[in-house]
Amino acid sequence: MTVVLALTILCLLLPVYVYVGYPALLWILTLGKPTVTHTRKEAFPSVTLVISCYNEVEVIREKLRSSLELDYPKELLKIIVVSDGSDDGTDELVREFSGDAVNLIRQEGRLGKTMGLNLAMAEVESEITVFSDANALYAPDAIAKLVRNFADQKVGYVVGAALYTDSDQGASAHNENLYWRYELAVKDMESRLYSVVGGDGAIYAIRTALWEPLQQQDINDFVNPLQIVSKGYRGVFDSEARCFEETAGNFDKEVARKERIVNRSIRGLFRVRSVMNPFRTGIFSLMVISHKLLRWVIPLFLVLGVVGSSILAFGGLHVFQMISAASATILTLAFVGHCRRQEQHLAVWVSVPYYFVMVNLYAVRGILRALRGETQVTWNSARSQQEQR
Repeated sequence: MTVVLALTILCLLLPVYVYVGYPALLWILTLGKPTVTHTRKEAFPSVTLVISCYNEVEVIREKLRSSLELDYPKELLKIIVVSDGSDDGTDELVREFSGDAVNLIRQEGRLGKTMGLNLAMAEVESEITVFSDANALYAPDAIAKLVRNFADQKVGYVVGAALYTDSDQGASAHNENLYWRYELAVKDMESRLYSVVGGDGAIYAIRTALWEPLQQQDINDFVNPLQIVSKGYRGVFDSEARCFEETAGNFDKEVARKERIVNRSIRGLFRVRSVMNPFRTGIFSLMVISHKLLRWVIPLFLVLGVVGSSILAFGGLHVFQMISAASATILTLAFVGHCRRQEQHLAVWVSVPYYFVMVNLYAVRGILRALRGETQVTWNSARSQQEQR
């Protein structure tokens, strides 16, 4: 029983560390540090904005119009749109902007976003490359805010703040927005301490010279930043470099997106496993393990913790009886949320447990698929009606 007790406590404490302890540790380690711990200076290097898309006819026109209106010297900004075999008229709309220094690169065969970026990067000659998605609309000064951080020669990539515009449009959007604001706070502290873990496909920039061609299964905004850190550079977060986008819109699409991200990210992490070596990357190794690896395996520890708590509860330990009762309550509320997930507005006491349980469940699915050698390399917009497998 002592072994069961010890393992149960360990399994229950790990999620607490990941979601509460790790942010608290970052807060302690950044106490007294300035808001910005690297050199910032207004500058205007040459920039290429690379926009990835697949069947984005609904939003690509607005994306290009807003991109052409960015507050950045026109002669220093080039725009490349990478279309991964779009067949809904996206390419035709992009060609309408060909006279405005917008270049279309079409990739045939639906090879995935990463291969499209490899294709585009072969054409990039600018000092800085900014990566974006078709549905992410930039604030006018977003690129200027991103590039000012490269005044520090140790900065290899810069991540901006993607903000959701539809957080009041339903329970799914509300929960995703809450989670994302938590993530932005963690990114900010990571940046101040050493380096933000990973990028954001909607808005992040790199020194073009640091780009390495990626494998088809790689998730570019995670593997590419890890490669840059392994070269001795750091990544920083700039909360003032902003873009705006919508959430997936409903629980089913949101958790399926989480599965895809975990499925590709866990493989990518072990491909650049050297970043988890403390003798090579120092404190960043703890950061990437705490923020990513441990978070992905939390479901396993939660299951073991609940099973252990049930065993100990039957042994008469009151604390674990309470934990077992709380676990049963959360699962019951999650089931209620599952049954009512199509409703536009769910009560917080139902939507939060459902969101938490489903995100962790689909993370497990993503890991199991990765262990079986299954990696999803193509994607569909959250606005699509079908999920591409």
